[in-house]
Amino acid sequence: MTSVPGDRDTAAGSPAIAGAAAAGEPGRRLGLALFLVSAAQFVLQLDFSIVNVALATIQREFGVSAADLQWLVTGYALPFGALLLLGGRLGDLNGHRRQLIAGLTIFGVMSLLAGLAVNAGVLVVARFAQGASAALVAPMTLAAITDLYPEGAARARAMGIYQGATAAGASAGIVLGGILTSYIGWRAIFLVNPPVIVVLVAAMIRLLPADHRGRPGAGTAVRPRLDVAGAVLVTASVAALIFGLSQGQQHGFGAPLTLVSLVLAVALGVAFAGVERRAPAPMVPLAVLTDPSRRVALGVMFTVASVIVGYVYFITLYMQRVLHFSPLQAGLALLPATLTVMATSTLIARRAVARFGAKWVLVAAMVSIGLGQVWLSRISASGSYPVNVLPGLVLTAFGMGLLFPTAAVLATAGVSPGDRGLAGGLFAAAQQVGMALGLAVLATIAAARTRSASAHGLAVNAALVSGYRLAYLVAAVIVACAVLVTLFFLRPAGPSRPDLGPAL
Repeated sequence: MTSVPGDRDTAAGSPAIAGAAAAGEPGRRLGLALFLVSAAQFVLQLDFSIVNVALATIQREFGVSAADLQWLVTGYALPFGALLLLGGRLGDLNGHRRQLIAGLTIFGVMSLLAGLAVNAGVLVVARFAQGASAALVAPMTLAAITDLYPEGAARARAMGIYQGATAAGASAGIVLGGILTSYIGWRAIFLVNPPVIVVLVAAMIRLLPADHRGRPGAGTAVRPRLDVAGAVLVTASVAALIFGLSQGQQHGFGAPLTLVSLVLAVALGVAFAGVERRAPAPMVPLAVLTDPSRRVALGVMFTVASVIVGYVYFITLYMQRVLHFSPLQAGLALLPATLTVMATSTLIARRAVARFGAKWVLVAAMVSIGLGQVWLSRISASGSYPVNVLPGLVLTAFGMGLLFPTAAVLATAGVSPGDRGLAGGLFAAAQQVGMALGLAVLATIAAARTRSASAHGLAVNAALVSGYRLAYLVAAVIVACAVLVTLFFLRPAGPSRPDLGPAL
């Protein structure tokens, strides 16, 4: 049977946290710690999507152009994606708990600033700061789970709950954003964060075990230093890539600024690889990337994220533009998908891996996601939600619920305590960059097909649907490629590697 690779830690993470788990941390306290970490991830995902519903209202109040308005979205996504690796490594150096609490505190303050913004400029600055602070938090939430739970069934279960919270936050943002914007005002979408974060931070200070100060790096008794050159290069490279993809989606991939940004991203990435080979303490140690299972898991997350972002984007547009759903109705229509992801990730994924192995669960998950894209590729201008949308949503969501916790366990298994923040950063960065690339490519393909259909005399709705259908077919092909990569490159774990153990 295929099992998740990695060593069974005698310590579940940083020494303080490990000691708590190894010594028999009371189940209630450990459960509360998992709840707090998952809640932090929920808040990040909530804020990522909650703004989209309020964009039109914000535009009317501040009188900003559509191009400037886009910075409320890009202003969060760009620093978040660019700083994830740096945030992960800083947490390894300074302590996972310490950085998790500090990042959440900054995020809460910036949410308050956004809610009280007197003009669009202040709001954009606050969004940039929110994205940057979120990049300090996201890798630490995943690292905290690997710290709290040793490898095996307990960690698999925790990952399922964590990924369920991620899915819930993304969908809740759309619904809650519509409710708050409609009945209270757009400022409420930001002002809801600070009181929640105050409670979370206070509880984390009380319940999360303290970091071990001066935690040594792997194989050394000296606390490692930050690879500054590597950090600057990789951050700038990812930022240029995300910015270039965003510009390409808005202005075309032949636009000068788009081309310059993408070329710069490649050049900086090559420079980063060169610096890492010579660095005595590299930003991304080679040992973190040598495990083939981890490489496949990161590649799968990158690929599937590029599909999932398009799946949500196009079906939301279809429901609003073609089926004439309100933003709130569209958000509520996505709830079956959210509930499916939550149920699958928390109740089914770990049992499926324990029975069939991680490889076959990943394959089954991607087959389900691919079938969902094929179903959605059959939407029509005269379609309906129950027939054209709902089955595709549920098929895709079922696959997501299987895939996300399984890939997270594979990506973090066997990582030394001193690299767990970085592993969390790599996992989150694979998702974020995949989403940026997928949305840019799929939206460009859909727009090109829509323009062509309009030029050939199709009605507006029919032209839009033709673009969405093509995007879903391309997404299905992408998922099929990821299935082949998994089949050929993810090897069953050897007998020396631990299994997930019995399903809980």
